[in-house]
Amino acid sequence: MIALTALLCACADKSEPPRALMGADAARGVRVIERVGCAACHDTPGVGWPKGLAGPSLHGFADSPLIAGQFPNRPDQLVRFLKDAPSMAPATAMPAMPLTEAEARDVAAYLYTLHD
Repeated sequence: MIALTALLCACADKSEPPRALMGADAARGVRVIERVGCAACHDTPGVGWPKGLAGPSLHGFADSPLIAGQFPNRPDQLVRFLKDAPSMAPATAMPAMPLTEAEARDVAAYLYTLHD
């Protein structure tokens, strides 16, 4: 049984999880981040100022397995969290953001470019 488990682990897909967002644009996403002020709370690569420290740094976000330490880091979860984090995590300090679905998808596309 141990040999079978070892064999299955060796064959496991070690590629990155699929995080494609059809029609989303990472370049638009960073502009949305600048417009709505995400960097006021988060140190955000690609945004020169401000460098907020109230929220977690977004460096390496794409490599994180969880969103806010609670939710699987998948596009559908991320888009929902970006638009209305308090509906998913009532204790979060992150406010609901004034983002359209398309803007949240663009922001998610940008965040998925941020590797360590």
